[in-house]
Amino acid sequence: MKLNNYYNELPENFKEIYVVDAKNKKTSVLFVIYSFILTILVFIVTYFITHLVKPIKIEVIDSKFFIAYFVFLISMLLYIVLHELTHGIVYYIMTKQKLTYGFTLTVAFCGVPHIYVNKKTALLAVLAPFVVYTVVFVTLIILLQNSFYVLLAIILFAIHFGGCIGDLWCTWILLFKIKESCLMNDTGPKQTFYIEEK
Repeated sequence: MKLNNYYNELPENFKEIYVVDAKNKKTSVLFVIYSFILTILVFIVTYFITHLVKPIKIEVIDSKFFIAYFVFLISMLLYIVLHELTHGIVYYIMTKQKLTYGFTLTVAFCGVPHIYVNKKTALLAVLAPFVVYTVVFVTLIILLQNSFYVLLAIILFAIHFGGCIGDLWCTWILLFKIKESCLMNDTGPKQTFYIEEK
């Protein structure tokens, strides 16, 4: 069955097969653990690869570095907002439907809770921030010359990678757990996957 980009109602004969709920205590704990591990691993690997190409030497901290710390914190907040806006832009391009944004203690989110999107739309929307900001941070790491700024960019890149754990989890489900066509309902913190019953 060829699926539209989205449906306003779940088509007949579709059944729920997987749920990823970031508000669920067990899931949120797993996400925090996996995110932390992924962040540390990506930081270590990126740091050492970068250090091999252009040695990172941190000089004595002076006043301009405190400005850099402030910019870093602002960048973190801006990144979170841009990450969710990127999900939203793709969802809107693909569906032209109303978006929902929000924050909880464990997750920032963007969703389209009143519709069911097909696999292609789901993959594009879920993966967009990961792809876009991976390119942005890797470019910054390559182009920046000051070691301190390079280090901050590496930290941001690692946090970005770890912060995409929910997106990567959904991508894994869409690519490897569900071989056939499917629909996904995305409320933001919760993604529910459906396949057609044979």
